[in-house]
Amino acid sequence: MIGLEGPLLSAGESELLRHPLVGGVILFTRNYRSPEQVAELVESIHVLRQPRLLVAVDHEGGRVQRFRGGFTHLPAVRRLGEIYDHARLRAKQLARVTGWLMATELRAVGVDFSFAPVLDLDRGVSAVIGDRSFHPDPEVVADLAHAYMTGMQKGGMEAVGKHFPGHGGVTADSHLELPVDGRSLAELAAEDLLAFERLIHYGLAAIMPAHVLYPQVDDRPAGFSPVWLKDILRERLGFQGVIFSDDLDMVGAQAAGSPPERAAAALAAGCDMVLACNDRQAAIAILGGLKRAPDPVSQLRLIRLHGRGRLTLARMRASATWQRAVQLVQDYDAFPLLETEI
Repeated sequence: MIGLEGPLLSAGESELLRHPLVGGVILFTRNYRSPEQVAELVESIHVLRQPRLLVAVDHEGGRVQRFRGGFTHLPAVRRLGEIYDHARLRAKQLARVTGWLMATELRAVGVDFSFAPVLDLDRGVSAVIGDRSFHPDPEVVADLAHAYMTGMQKGGMEAVGKHFPGHGGVTADSHLELPVDGRSLAELAAEDLLAFERLIHYGLAAIMPAHVLYPQVDDRPAGFSPVWLKDILRERLGFQGVIFSDDLDMVGAQAAGSPPERAAAALAAGCDMVLACNDRQAAIAILGGLKRAPDPVSQLRLIRLHGRGRLTLARMRASATWQRAVQLVQDYDAFPLLETEI
């Protein structure tokens, strides 16, 4: 899965996306001007291949929402955790509404899925996670993430839980350095793994591992570790869905070698698809240096992530259900603890 440089698909990018090892595109703010423009961009990607390429985006809400003007502003999911502490059922209802609204708006422009929800715990030490986490309590994270995922599925989109087995226990930002979490597997399993385990039981379609090193478990970061991805995630937790690498351009991934070596290591560890988001030359190097045919099992897993159903932008905006969802989300964004009937 690769990134694009701007709001229009260039001839060179069209050719790159026809490469047999490319399976998807991830969009960023640099690719967005308006809902109508991004819908045209997505359509230009989808017509290149059959079966069509997957198109994804990071659209969690709060700090991480790539499409803004023309899309509903989504609160950071911490808001839902704050509401949960006072009104559990209301928080779960709002989580479902928010997941549905996010999915519906993205599906209206043709995007297949968002890399959401975040299942990390907010342990108060990770600035890069922070309010991207629902809550410090794993039971609350699991409860709200399940509701959020249910809403996404009703909107025609599968969910991607991240960052396995948990990024919330380290101070370092894996975009900038390799974080090290010194806890044991037993400590991680007692708390951080709980939300992942619950969501797997509820049918989570995909997971993204963290570029974090857990030296008491393995000497490789989780995204490059067969211990984490095959032994623990696949065998112990029984996960049968897609495993995405986090962006291989991140500093936390660089210990695995050159871009082609990182991609090969992630795939060998158990990833089904690797992300090369922001460095075009690195993506080209991966495609040229990766001596590996697409895995039929991975391709079968990835099929599940194609979006289902789709309203046009005009029909969505005319929908009373969408209008009501927008109002509910805007209300709790502005007044998270307001007691209202919904």
